[in-house]
Amino acid sequence: MKILVTGAGGQLGRALVRALGAMHEVVALDRQGLDLTDPAAIDAALAMHEPEVVLNAAAYTAVDRAETDRATAFAANAAAPALLAEAASERGAILIHFSTDYVFDGALGARERRGYREDDPTAPLGVYGETKLAGERAVLAHPGHGVLRLAWVYGNDGANFMKTMLRLASERDRLRVVADQWGVPNYTGDLADAVARMLDRPIEALRAILHDTGGLFHLSAIGPTTWHGFASEIVRLGGYADRVVVEAITTADYPTPARRPPWSVLDPSRFAATFGWTPPNWRAGLARCFSERPNGTSERGLSAVPSAN
Repeated sequence: MKILVTGAGGQLGRALVRALGAMHEVVALDRQGLDLTDPAAIDAALAMHEPEVVLNAAAYTAVDRAETDRATAFAANAAAPALLAEAASERGAILIHFSTDYVFDGALGARERRGYREDDPTAPLGVYGETKLAGERAVLAHPGHGVLRLAWVYGNDGANFMKTMLRLASERDRLRVVADQWGVPNYTGDLADAVARMLDRPIEALRAILHDTGGLFHLSAIGPTTWHGFASEIVRLGGYADRVVVEAITTADYPTPARRPPWSVLDPSRFAATFGWTPPNWRAGLARCFSERPNGTSERGLSAVPSAN
């Protein structure tokens, strides 16, 4: 299969390229390689490479900045997926677009203490979630395309919560981390393997599945935890637990411009049953992530906590 990956310079994009490259012909395009706000550039890229599948891992993920930068967030998260979906449809390619748990406000999940299912009502709390939801709808307006919602994504590439916690643990003896927001951490390596499983079938079979199911799936590991629980396990696996205290705080103790859902757990049952995939526990994913860290990795110089998935 020939696959084009957009956003290939990001943490998810890099993982996808690695996981799929051994079995498929993969074209990796980062933001310099493809301007997703330019319809002509998108059409030219699809004409040149003729992919059977396009994986759109590109996104504007600065949740807090999006509150005052709606135009940029909308261009990347809503308009660009719409352009990709249209171009892919015209050329007979399948688009798989990645979305987010931020399309939910967290109230229903927190009340019922269960993972969000694909048919649960959406209610984004901020601009980021609104633009991602608009992008989903634009893609799913074309039957035969797909949307995979993700949450709490981290990995050994790019900037993310795990790497920020390791950097801070190397510099401080106390970390203050929110303990009243629930979700499931997802290692990019596990997510990429799941996508590879999804694509391990003839192209027309995949198209039929996406058409018949409506194309919307939640892709996630299992085992709800809090940011505090996640940070505590990161500190332990990083070898800092003997000298670093991870203090539990509330959302109110750490105010941000954009509101976060208090419950971001996604139910991956539909994806698992449809594609024959077994969701890993998030702790196993984190252990795998540590085992796959490049030798000599340093936490120095890492940027602040990224704001979305």
